Amino acid sequence: MNKFSFLTIILLTLVVIPSCVHKTADVARKPLLEVEGKFLYYDEIQQVMPPNVNDSDSTAIAQSYVRKWVTDVLMYENAKRNITNKNEIDELVESYRKSLTIHQYQQKMIEQRLPKEPSEEDLKAFYTDYSDQLVLKENVIKGLLLIIPQKAPKLSTVRSWVQSANAKSLENIEKYSLQNAISYDYFGDKWLPLSEILKRMPLKIEDPSKFLANNHFVETSDSTQHFFLRIVSYKSSGQVEPYEMAKNRISNILLNKKKADFIEKFEKEIYNDAVENETVTFFKKK
Repeated sequence: MNKFSFLTIILLTLVVIPSCVHKTADVARKPLLEVEGKFLYYDEIQQVMPPNVNDSDSTAIAQSYVRKWVTDVLMYENAKRNITNKNEIDELVESYRKSLTIHQYQQKMIEQRLPKEPSEEDLKAFYTDYSDQLVLKENVIKGLLLIIPQKAPKLSTVRSWVQSANAKSLENIEKYSLQNAISYDYFGDKWLPLSEILKRMPLKIEDPSKFLANNHFVETSDSTQHFFLRIVSYKSSGQVEPYEMAKNRISNILLNKKKADFIEKFEKEIYNDAVENETVTFFKKK
């Protein structure tokens, strides 16, 4: 099927309501159809085509796009001819245009004048001052989880490596896991929910907080796999969220606060300058 054959099929299957409005198409582009004085061009159809699409799919995609395009034009033009509250719509459009323009301008000013990220000092100060609002809703841990086949070699050696979890042991686990592990996840440098880790193990825990307080190493198995969990650090639900976890949220809070303060100050400055420069004219009551 050649480059525009699927468009030929569209023309054979699509019925377009004749238009009484006659306009001239863009001479630099090849029009596919016209309805109500609006033109759809071949290049617009090409732009919506995924790469390497086959002939059958390209025809279906093109037909769907054309029908939607024509329907939208007809609905819009019919609506314009039949609605009675045109002034109200114009007011809403202008109100939206004004709000969008102001928002774009504010965002540009924010990008130019505010720092991209809060300072580390501000982040830590917020964390200290508002720690009572940064409370964990679930238990989190740092550590590692190693899953190996039941018949994997050096089981006792692997056990001692996981129990130790020092630099040399971690290096050994890394090398061992490349050939023998089903999966190996090291999260000693970040906090993860305990529930997320337990989903991967055949382990049922009734009291997670008590479990964490009494277990730093857990070993269990099922019919095919052996599981080693080493818990290096933990925080229980209800405790203050670790700074590393709270940092991004605090950053967003501070940035939003700075943006709101900046916009408020900027609006006041614009108003005060306008009054001072007599850009605003106040009329006295008669």
